[in-house]
Amino acid sequence: MKSIAALQAVVTATPFDGEPSDAELDAIETEMPLILADVVLLDAQIMTIDRAPSELDERRIRRARRRVLAARRELANRSAVVSLSGGAA
Repeated sequence: MKSIAALQAVVTATPFDGEPSDAELDAIETEMPLILADVVLLDAQIMTIDRAPSELDERRIRRARRRVLAARRELANRSAVVSLSGGAA
């Protein structure tokens, strides 16, 4: 039977500090408009969970969906420009 102590150096070789890297923070910042648009859409949908949506609710949800689609389009266009330019924007 092998001891796990022999594998401890491999498992704990790179300590994890629990903080996101700079690249992860940049990715979050890039996607923030889409994240916020998704939150607005979820809020509009949550308001109508326990009742029939009124005309105002339907407009609010429709507007939020358009905002999400616009944010997705903008993010896709931005990433397409970066990939076409070779990442040096």
